[in-house]
Amino acid sequence: MKRIAKFEKVSLDQFRQAYTGDDAERVYNAIKLPRRATSGSAGYDIFAPFEITLKAGETVKIPTGIRVKIEDGWFLSLYPRSGLGFKFRLQLDNTVGIIDSDYYNAENEGHIMVKLTNDTREGKTVQIAAGAGFVQGIFLEYGITEDDDADGERIGGFGSTDNSL
Repeated sequence: MKRIAKFEKVSLDQFRQAYTGDDAERVYNAIKLPRRATSGSAGYDIFAPFEITLKAGETVKIPTGIRVKIEDGWFLSLYPRSGLGFKFRLQLDNTVGIIDSDYYNAENEGHIMVKLTNDTREGKTVQIAAGAGFVQGIFLEYGITEDDDADGERIGGFGSTDNSL
């Protein structure tokens, strides 16, 4: 296995910018860094920083309080935990989250946000306890074309590399 990344917390100040609850410091101090459950797991479980309850059709944006430093040539891809998707149709609003290696240096410290929707068709409410895994991240290597000439620099977060959206 190649060791190509390291998870860290964002600063408390950055977390406070994204999390509006009165208990930000308590929530921040309880954040667990992602980890694999078994030696054969491909995915790193990302844990809910606070309790999440989503009724059918509801959406929530979750500031995870984490960021990741990734070697060039790799990215982190995010998916809902398979059990939550299977039981509740819990979905990431962007279908698959892509965390690029240069996102770590963004103005928001590379703070990973997750936007989820409970897309159940059976009226089920999803309840995720604080500290429970709700998303998984898998590191993937990528290549570039022989004539690639990308020279832009990321400064912002979501959508900052394409102003046409």
